[in-house]
Amino acid sequence: MGSAAVLVGCAGAAWIAAPSPEGEVTFKDVGFTIPDAGQATVDFQLTKDTDATVTCAVQVLNDSYAVVGWKQVTVGPAEEATTGQRVMLRTDSLGVTGGVNACWLADES
Repeated sequence: MGSAAVLVGCAGAAWIAAPSPEGEVTFKDVGFTIPDAGQATVDFQLTKDTDATVTCAVQVLNDSYAVVGWKQVTVGPAEEATTGQRVMLRTDSLGVTGGVNACWLADES
């Protein structure tokens, strides 16, 4: 009985950790640095099918929530479903926060 519960628990954990078969894309902001008014760096984790290509829109906002930096980045196939990404952006003025606005499957047609 105990081994069956362990087996079910492991299967459940594997199912939760695996990317969705429907091609779901998820992201999680990890951090950002803003050394000056002209640049910023945004770090995030991206989870997708290993063979998928995804585009993410990364942004930097100022203290009035206006976008002062914006960049689209494309992430291609990878060996792992979850990868760490670091994006450097140019900014128009001093930002106070940075992160991912959205990610989507790239059109490969």
